[in-house]
Amino acid sequence: MLTIETFTKTLADPTRLRILMLLLQEEELCVCHLTKVLQMVQPKVSRHLAVLRENKILLDRRNGLWIYYSLHPKLPIWSYKTLQSLSAGCVNAEPYMDDQIRLTKLNISSKKRDTNKLKIA
Repeated sequence: MLTIETFTKTLADPTRLRILMLLLQEEELCVCHLTKVLQMVQPKVSRHLAVLRENKILLDRRNGLWIYYSLHPKLPIWSYKTLQSLSAGCVNAEPYMDDQIRLTKLNISSKKRDTNKLKIA
């Protein structure tokens, strides 16, 4: 179970917060997309994704060689609302604005998948 302490400690890292802000916009992103948007090397991004996954904030799925990440479908409502509030504060701030521009340039379509729909617990 996700505790408030674990959740806030996980959010304290700027890279993890950037990843979560991106995943609020796109239902699912591949590691390769995140490395391009964040302009970071794959091992660094993967390390942060592992922390988010281990703390049950993200869910991953493999599709061939690619691993896709999304917000965990059983994320507690209080944590999801916290992310939404943080998103409102990040929308006009750097580096989040540049992340959004780079994400838009990747031309990724946000398709809903029945298996990964966010279900607020």
